[in-house]
Amino acid sequence: MLQTRVMPCLLLDEGRLVKTTQFKKPRYVGDPINAVRIYNEKEVDEIIILDITASEKNKSINFELLEQITSECFIPVTYGGGVKSVDDFKKLYKIGIEKVSINSAAIKDASLIPKAVNIFGSQSVMVTMDIKRRLISKKYSVYKSRGKKALKISPIEYAKKVQDLGAGELMINFIESEGTWSGFDIDILSQITQAINIPVIAVGGAGNNQHIQEAVIKGGASAIAIGSIAVFQGKDLGVLIRFPKQKELEYLFHVKDNE
Repeated sequence: MLQTRVMPCLLLDEGRLVKTTQFKKPRYVGDPINAVRIYNEKEVDEIIILDITASEKNKSINFELLEQITSECFIPVTYGGGVKSVDDFKKLYKIGIEKVSINSAAIKDASLIPKAVNIFGSQSVMVTMDIKRRLISKKYSVYKSRGKKALKISPIEYAKKVQDLGAGELMINFIESEGTWSGFDIDILSQITQAINIPVIAVGGAGNNQHIQEAVIKGGASAIAIGSIAVFQGKDLGVLIRFPKQKELEYLFHVKDNE
């Protein structure tokens, strides 16, 4: 059994499956339900679904679409986007979502984290942190509003904060490298993973298997979520729903299937 998790991260925009570059230019890549069916066949261990417009445009969660997705999906689904209350958590778990990620809501009202954790358990609550470097200082900051507004807190400080509030997992979204196939910033990733004890998922930048390997071995990530390489044949090429083979992943992390 592969110990390090690698999973596709699917982006929803008005119910469509899209892929962005640096949080911009959403490109249509297909029907999310069809993509989930394909990932079922590829025996993916887990899927992350993020609605990129739900929070930004203050729209309600598309529970109907998510219920259709979970009814077709035979693997655990993590969902994020537009989650504002404990009631949203309840509704999402009820329709089959296994883990809920909050981003904007955690920034707006950090008390939502311990509220959800106390009811549903830390293993079911994830926080997503969007980060990029500031234009002048080049120092990393946490951003909100899809990378438009910087917060006055460093990624390390924010990571410690959400851990202290009880979040069971942290997902770091690298805005600058998202959709660029250029790899992760291993330096800041390792600084964050060394500063906290909860599992960290890195997303935004994986362009090949080496990038995945580096984020885990050098960056200390517990898991990697992949976007572009899960929906495209290659950089600047057409759409192809795909996923690394189990043997490839085993080789990357030097584990055997029966371990």
